[in-house]
Amino acid sequence: MQFPELIDRKRAGGALSVKELAFFVEAMCADRLSDSEIGAMAKAILLRSMDHDETVGLTAAMRDSGDVLRWDGLDGPVVDKHSTGGVGDTTSLILAPLLAACGAYVPMISGRALGHTGGTLDKLEAIPGYDVSPAPEGFQRCVREVGCAIVGQTERLAPADRRLYRVRDATGTIASTPLITASILSKKLAAGVSALVIDVKTGSGAFMAHLADTRELTNALVAVSRSLDLATSVLLTDMSQPLASVAGNALEVSYAIDFLTGARREPAMQQVVLALGAELLISTGLAAAFEDAQNLLVASLDSGAAATRFEQMVHRLGGPADLLVQTSRYLPKARVRRNVLPRRDGYVEAIDVRALGRAAAQLVATDAGAGFSAVARIGDRVGVDQPLAQIYAASETDASVAAAAVEAAYQLADTPVTGPRLVIERVGLQ
Repeated sequence: MQFPELIDRKRAGGALSVKELAFFVEAMCADRLSDSEIGAMAKAILLRSMDHDETVGLTAAMRDSGDVLRWDGLDGPVVDKHSTGGVGDTTSLILAPLLAACGAYVPMISGRALGHTGGTLDKLEAIPGYDVSPAPEGFQRCVREVGCAIVGQTERLAPADRRLYRVRDATGTIASTPLITASILSKKLAAGVSALVIDVKTGSGAFMAHLADTRELTNALVAVSRSLDLATSVLLTDMSQPLASVAGNALEVSYAIDFLTGARREPAMQQVVLALGAELLISTGLAAAFEDAQNLLVASLDSGAAATRFEQMVHRLGGPADLLVQTSRYLPKARVRRNVLPRRDGYVEAIDVRALGRAAAQLVATDAGAGFSAVARIGDRVGVDQPLAQIYAASETDASVAAAAVEAAYQLADTPVTGPRLVIERVGLQ
């Protein structure tokens, strides 16, 4: 096959066969294609999209580009959760140990920051010693013995996705429904999970800000999952405001610990965590109905079982054994703190979450302890006695730049405003 011919056909709107897609993936993994050639194909797919059969073929080829894990002998289902990304989205750090405490096994393959969104691996690396790239044997042992492990993509797990993901980020081809679908599902299928819940974000902080585009992605994820025998449900959730009141690597780890231990459980985060967790407990038979699933999840939180699983996971993967009781000792802290006050009193009407995410990313680039806390939500009253957010920064200059970005990201109203619905709809398992 001549790869330029495949690019030309896709650019003209033609379809690629399963064999041709397998050739593309194999050549990419064997370094027979340059980044510019891969980028050209990604751009053609972004412009012309792919039909269902093409997306299934690409996903399967990417799954089979490396190892496919097996989990024989476990006494519970192997499950996972994925989010399409947002700001203040700390659900992975909470949900993996929570599901493990409920009897599931969670081999969670996570990623780094992409664009304006925070990365789970970057957050975990704020914990001293935590190894996001353990040997495969150590990763599997942690899952088998603790019930969960959150790590990065290994050299042998869907390696095609790792290279394509990097090129997509560099070429501005992230927001392609077929490429997003193949990227998410190939990694989960290679990790050997039997059930998956996907949190697809919509709103100003999502990669796909428009609900129509989000629904297109949702339908593709469910349809391709069914074709590849993966039980998948999708929740459309709001990202017109940060999910948590914090954004930043160490700040979000601390937030997750507070949630797991019960020190702080914000209603928005709890609603999304319980909704995602319930989908997996029901789909795998660990709970019979939504109320039963939520009760099991809350009981695992309140008993401390989920927090214990998190601490065990951290220790097994190289982190401190006493992180829960010595959190402030281990996590980095930014030197400068500053409140961002609005120019006038009012109620938060809208937030440019993408701008907030970019500002947070700039802060953590120089200090893992930097970011935002006490972030105001839609409907909150703000004024001289109630800031828009608190900034944590490495320097006064960084804090000043971030403060200007925060102030510009907020739109205020004179009268009270009702916040958006968090869980918009669900698609998938019946």
